Amino acid sequence: QVQLVESGGGLVQAGGSLRLSCAASGRTFETMSMGWFRQAPGKEREFVASLSRNTISMAYADSVKGRFTISRDGARNTVALQMNKVKPEDTAVYYCAASRGAVLTTPEYWGQGTQVTVSS
Repeated sequence: QVQLVESGGGLVQAGGSLRLSCAASGRTFETMSMGWFRQAPGKEREFVASLSRNTISMAYADSVKGRFTISRDGARNTVALQMNKVKPEDTAVYYCAASRGAVLTTPEYWGQGTQVTVSS
């Protein structure tokens, strides 16, 4: 059983930075592809960023490209999302996701989510 737990959400001013972290138990991230999704009020959950199992390939939504960076810390078995130059439209619940596949096409595991609120 894989469990994902997010942390690092909170309130941040527009233009500021925030770092989200996702800790995994039950399976190491070296055997999984992983990523981040988000869901704003009244909207569907959307893709934010992903990292392939071998950490070579990364993908980002156009709306966050150049501002957000996904990375993995193998020693701590965590995945991070560094959010820079945040905008009010980045406000959402952010979810960590993972899959046993080489790339994150269909997540198999989800975290419980962490709230990010960006004030203007």
